[in-house]
Amino acid sequence: MITLTKRLKKEAESRNNSSTPIKHDNHAPKRISIRDKLLVKEVQEMEQTIPSTCRVKFENPDALHEFTVIILPDEGFWKGGKFLFHVVINEDYNISPPTVKCLTKLWHPNISEEGEICLSLLRQNSIDGLGWAPTRKLKDVVWGLNSLFTDLLNFEDPLNIEAAEHYRKDRSSFEVKVREYVNQFAKR
Repeated sequence: MITLTKRLKKEAESRNNSSTPIKHDNHAPKRISIRDKLLVKEVQEMEQTIPSTCRVKFENPDALHEFTVIILPDEGFWKGGKFLFHVVINEDYNISPPTVKCLTKLWHPNISEEGEICLSLLRQNSIDGLGWAPTRKLKDVVWGLNSLFTDLLNFEDPLNIEAAEHYRKDRSSFEVKVREYVNQFAKR
């Protein structure tokens, strides 16, 4: 009996000190996906280099593949608004781009009222050659989303054609409508 107790104690200690995963319920240890390995480093880098107008929120800190980006523009038409983007990183990341949807209704030439986003780096294949590539990272996605409210604003190749036309025809009326949307749907 004493030898069995000693042996069980030694096995428990070796399991605690071992670097190999412990098998539970006769199942093989869970493998960590390439996506999840990449995300550990990329999330850390993203959080260190995030623009001052952005925040990232993880509902589940153990699920790095799904989070919310919050953009708080401090200049331009959407200044003072709070815009939420839901980001999901698929299992085939970094070969394919994350899926991003705007959760805040807004009047914008590159974001539809349903939340679809027109941003080259979120496209697998883009006409302008600036689409997704395996060398891109999550920080690029956050910076790109943030830029939709400043320098990447595109009225020439819009997703929301009505918003772009509105801007071209009457800029001051466009600005009034943007403010109405911000006040109704994106107030901080």
